[in-house]
Amino acid sequence: MALQWLTLVATIWLQSINGTNSNFPAYSSELKRTLSITQLQLNNLASASDAGKLLGWISGVAASHFPLWLVLLIGSLLGLVGYGVQFLFLTGQIAPLSYWHVFMLTALAGNSICWINTVCNIVAIRNFSLDRQIAVGLSTSYLGLSAKVYTAVVDFAAAGGGDSSSSSSAERAKLFLFLNAVAPLAVCAAAAPLACMDAGVGKTRNLTTGFFAMFVITTLTGLFAVLTSLGSTAAFSVLFLPGPAVLAGVLAMLALPLAVPVAEMIGERLQRKCWIRVAPHGDIEGLFAGGGGGFAAPATARIVAIENDVAAAKKEDDDGEREIEAKVMVRRVDFWIYFLVYLFGATIGLVYMNNLAQIAESRGCSAGVSSLVSLSSAFSFFGRLLPSLLDYFAPKSKRSISRAAAMGGMMTPMCGAFLLLIINGSDQVSLYVSTAIIGVSTGAISSISVAATTELFGTNNFGVNHNILISNIPIGSFLFGDFAALLYRARGKGDGEEICMGEKCYQTTFIAWGCLCVFGTFLAFILHARTRKPCNTFNRL
Repeated sequence: MALQWLTLVATIWLQSINGTNSNFPAYSSELKRTLSITQLQLNNLASASDAGKLLGWISGVAASHFPLWLVLLIGSLLGLVGYGVQFLFLTGQIAPLSYWHVFMLTALAGNSICWINTVCNIVAIRNFSLDRQIAVGLSTSYLGLSAKVYTAVVDFAAAGGGDSSSSSSAERAKLFLFLNAVAPLAVCAAAAPLACMDAGVGKTRNLTTGFFAMFVITTLTGLFAVLTSLGSTAAFSVLFLPGPAVLAGVLAMLALPLAVPVAEMIGERLQRKCWIRVAPHGDIEGLFAGGGGGFAAPATARIVAIENDVAAAKKEDDDGEREIEAKVMVRRVDFWIYFLVYLFGATIGLVYMNNLAQIAESRGCSAGVSSLVSLSSAFSFFGRLLPSLLDYFAPKSKRSISRAAAMGGMMTPMCGAFLLLIINGSDQVSLYVSTAIIGVSTGAISSISVAATTELFGTNNFGVNHNILISNIPIGSFLFGDFAALLYRARGKGDGEEICMGEKCYQTTFIAWGCLCVFGTFLAFILHARTRKPCNTFNRL
């Protein structure tokens, strides 16, 4: 099983650098200045990154017909072109680009994320057949850590390993774009041989200890990310760590998951040596055929256990999953309810995070944009991990909530976060608290949706079906983001300024987003009521 765990570690590394779109707030102001564009045009650029997901279903089709290593390579090359050309533009190494050139490049870069994400999900589902939600949740949780990883590298590199406060925002923007271009390609090249291996372990539930260790490591990683993000704010300056220490800590945390496959490998070798030592006359086969001095029972018991797991898995598949093709799925009412639930939940959360730079600036917190981005990333990390923790630790007899109801439950605190932003519009503490809540909820809904898609429509067409679902992200990004940008511009012009300042800039936007989130919560419970009979257990995927 060491190879099985090694493939999960590879997907963790891939996801940790795959959230390049979460870095947009870190360089959006520099793009706005260089291109001399309005807030509405800038919002459309943020939406363009999500617009690439409209064609994300292509990666699902490609994964069904091509080797996974080739799908990874294509995804990383798309990101290299999309972000790399923008980097060359900002550094003046190529001719000036028009706004629409940058728009198309941003969409191309956004599409690259789908390719890598599709491979990671397929690998986790394939190699952890009976624990798909746990494996997928663990790997996708690191997608929420991407902004923290990139910020740590930029903080270190921008200051040459010293104090990052001396680096200009323009230099930091260029560094973010450079890393967005080259980091995914480098990690994909290194991790592809591991991620694309077929573990060949069949279906087994003998993974409890390994998952427990992974959860401990992942939780420590998330705590480190949250504490170091808070340490960059004035209120929690006691937690501050210098850039080199933060980067070293992040890299160490990313390396820690390797301990699980290494420990498994050592255990397997020791076990084989023990069997060889006790087998009489070198008769290793006797261990499995009734000989070997009475040591046949454990081996036979394990074979029987695996066979029982296969039978249980088949029964779960027959009872809990329906294999539905995309063309049938889009004609079902359940799919469109599910589509709207995601649109009014995770998509609104992503739009909020895309607008963090302008929201913080309007509230007089422009100096804390990087810390807000890191904070949202860290809490999104925990949000993505939360469903897996519930699957692992909750007794199976008590798991009676469907994925749809779980999504509705995670949207409820998001509604409260928007209410907090409306009531305490001038309070920066409420901005940090609301950002953390929205980060957790958005991450959790994104993670649960992977399980919900397979629960509702099966696993065979997952790559295409799930990418059709998340195509609502660019739709919502344009609709909700442009609505916010238009109100922002109107409020600013009302004061005779191009830049809007004060709580009024986003107050109406937060009211609208909060109402849509409440409606989405209501739809989630309707979906639960419609699907609870065929899919009535929280642990079924």
